[in-house]
Amino acid sequence: MAKYVYFFGEGKAEGNGGMKDVLGGKGAGLAEMTNAALPVPPGFTISTETCREYYRAGNRVPAEVETQMQQALKQLQRASGQQLGDAANPLLVSVRSGAKFSMPGMMDTILNLGLNDKTVEGLARRTQNPRFAYDSYRRLIQMFGSVVLEIPKSEFEKVFDGKKHQRKVRLDTDLTAADLQQVIAGYKKVVKQHSKHDFPQDALEQLTMARDAVFRSWFNDRAHHYRRMNNISDDLGTAVNVQAMVFGNLGDTSGTGVGFTRNPATGDKVFYGEFLMNAQGEDVVAGIRTPLPIAELHKVMPEVFVQLRDITTRLEQHYRDMQDFEFTIQEGRLYMLQTRNGKRTGRAALRVATDMVHEGLIKKEEALFRVDANQVYELLFPRFDPKKLNALEPLATGLPASPGAAVGQVVFTAEQAVAWTHANKGPVLLVRAETTPEDIRGMEVAAGILTSRGGMTSHAAVVTRGMGKCCVAGASAITVDEHAKMLRAGGQRFGEGDWISIDGSTGAIYAGQVPTIPADPNDPLLKSFMAWAEPYRKLGVRANADVPRDARAARSFGAEGIGLCRTEHMFFGEGKIEHMRAMILAEGEKQRRAALKKLLPLQRKDFAGIFDAMDGFPVTIRTLDPPLHEFLPPREELMLDLERLRAASGPAKRKATTAIRAKYADYAITDAAGLEKLLGRVQELHEVNPMLGLRGCRLGILYPEITEMQVRAIFEAAVQVAKKGKTVKPEIMIPLVATPKEFALQAAIVHQVAAEVLGEAKLKISYMVGTMIELPRAALVAGEIAKEAQFFSFGTNDLTQTTFGFSRDDIGKILPVYLAQGVLKQDPFASIDQTGVGQLVQMATASGRASRADLKVGICGEHGGDPASVGFFHRTGLNYVSCSPYRVLTARLAAAQAGAAEASGGEAGRTA
Repeated sequence: MAKYVYFFGEGKAEGNGGMKDVLGGKGAGLAEMTNAALPVPPGFTISTETCREYYRAGNRVPAEVETQMQQALKQLQRASGQQLGDAANPLLVSVRSGAKFSMPGMMDTILNLGLNDKTVEGLARRTQNPRFAYDSYRRLIQMFGSVVLEIPKSEFEKVFDGKKHQRKVRLDTDLTAADLQQVIAGYKKVVKQHSKHDFPQDALEQLTMARDAVFRSWFNDRAHHYRRMNNISDDLGTAVNVQAMVFGNLGDTSGTGVGFTRNPATGDKVFYGEFLMNAQGEDVVAGIRTPLPIAELHKVMPEVFVQLRDITTRLEQHYRDMQDFEFTIQEGRLYMLQTRNGKRTGRAALRVATDMVHEGLIKKEEALFRVDANQVYELLFPRFDPKKLNALEPLATGLPASPGAAVGQVVFTAEQAVAWTHANKGPVLLVRAETTPEDIRGMEVAAGILTSRGGMTSHAAVVTRGMGKCCVAGASAITVDEHAKMLRAGGQRFGEGDWISIDGSTGAIYAGQVPTIPADPNDPLLKSFMAWAEPYRKLGVRANADVPRDARAARSFGAEGIGLCRTEHMFFGEGKIEHMRAMILAEGEKQRRAALKKLLPLQRKDFAGIFDAMDGFPVTIRTLDPPLHEFLPPREELMLDLERLRAASGPAKRKATTAIRAKYADYAITDAAGLEKLLGRVQELHEVNPMLGLRGCRLGILYPEITEMQVRAIFEAAVQVAKKGKTVKPEIMIPLVATPKEFALQAAIVHQVAAEVLGEAKLKISYMVGTMIELPRAALVAGEIAKEAQFFSFGTNDLTQTTFGFSRDDIGKILPVYLAQGVLKQDPFASIDQTGVGQLVQMATASGRASRADLKVGICGEHGGDPASVGFFHRTGLNYVSCSPYRVLTARLAAAQAGAAEASGGEAGRTA
């Protein structure tokens, strides 16, 4: 018979910590601590396989699970000396989720399970503390009602807050036992009203319903969304941990807390965390009360503090990683409830990994996998300009929960954060009294998070650190009225849309938009860590840069060249766009060449700046790619303006004409005739599907003079920089090629113009001519194209678009549904579709190199900065990836991790 239920301590002989696949992270940690004879309340774990079976069977567990759970429950009752449902000496348990990978706050927990109208009286008598007993019972009804019966939490909060208001008290602890009995009566009415059933009095029924509810929470919206964000498989499932309750709310000798063996925000080796006396664990993490720093526990209970320090230090040394732990003190006795590898910021991950190497806990190779490649991006977060801060007074100060600087417009709900972001209204700051797991979508899109309640281990703090977002938590001096959409801070009021700035490194809150400055890419810690990574990296990393400023930034991050310089971006600037428009509007080749002649020195200057910045490194320059209509006003807008101008008369006509002259000054339009002429040219260029129309190499074939001008500008710039003694390595890339002949026609122009320019300069400059592989046909005939092309660069943005038939501009309407229904596992424009688009990449690389053994192959789409995609490109055997300048560090580390994983015979593992 298959084994589904494991009592704490059961498992493989080599240690339960290695059973995360079966027991989940929490269950494996509890089992291992039990085996180490640490003070852990007894309990059992229902395996992750049970969760998978639950969903396969249509939300029912196998019969064997019921049998094994009953057996484990009997063992738990013997270990605790208590009975579930016994009125005299009731066993109370917690029911918690626990997946293989930590998902803080995303799934559900029920505490105090086993209480009912009879056992609550027994608990009151046994503890001689009626208030504690009724407080525990009301917490159970609220959690059970919310999690199991899916009743909105707000319904229970109305009852509880109403009682506090009636009694004119501020704190939960100010309510008496009699008050709590009335709250319980109110909660029962809520349960009856919403579920049409009474609150279940049978303790075993409670346990069974709670177990199934935790399994269901695996696919709740926030958990599903979190897994997509963190690339965690939906197929893993969660375990359920059933554990005897210990109580931190028994009075002043009891308490609860959470902590880390090192600072999860900075990585400093300091004992870090928070606790509350006379409280349960949810009070700390939910932000209901603002907790005390864990160092204060030394004053309150010195012996417990010393024991806690000793245990957590041993745990860190055992797991060889920073631990996130939970504990409860019941009447002066310490109990450990959880240990797991702690979530941390990018800077903390870097510091912890580096320090642990120096401490001899881990080796350098292992340290590489302790930092998620995406996390190094956090180190490039902006910070407030200290010169500007000197003149500013903070409105208030909260807890520095997650570092960085964030500036944005105030919104008070997660829904508004999402709506404003989708409407492109600019950055938003999500301001809440406290966040809950339901806020995950808003937290993801917000520039930063500000809360008035909660601590350094509150939901807001933990989740934002994992996301790499700025957060200020527990700012008790501010007032957040979410219903009135009003923030009060420092004597000022801020409504929805008002700008504020928050500093997640200091906790300071400022009015308005505080100027920021970029982070220092030359940070000594970062440079040292990246130096460890470099020996493992085989894949080159370049940057996509269109102007010299971006090229210099790319070099500062360690880019080994430019993998994509988009020449069309150079035209969108003052003094350039008008010449580009003149070229497009030209009536014949002669006028077109005249306009191109004016563009030539401007392009040459930009290319020279990039070559200069990339001294000695290759620069891949893509010839003009987008449809020409993108440089002109929208057709519909022109039609509307022309109609308004024709319809106007008298003073309105003069006013409309003045407006048109101002709006279209770049086109020298003064009247309706000029506007009509412009519209006519736009009509000529109009295409039903411009992304598959006159663009890329097709432009150069129809208008070869455009390619000639661009190539001349490239080589004249190369000559100019080479004469200064610098090494120039141009790579000219022809876009949107589908046939070998298209490439050959454009390559012939490149070679002809290059020969002319270099001949006149009497210089030899090595260069390459290659193509972007961004159409499925190009991938299929890559072997033929490679006979002409010296290099390939996969344009995976367009290759994804043309392979799926998705418009990347419109996929936002489809993607949420496809992700929710499992049609897609992830956004294919964010992480490469390895089985589809990836197969084309592999096929084209192999057939291309079969024709040309020395074919250089890279990728220049956005996937070049995605760690999972970088690992795939490494395994495919590409020469390099190219990404935005600020993703270069991420790509370098991801490439090193892929190389290290290959060297050790596996794939890069998931980081902490």
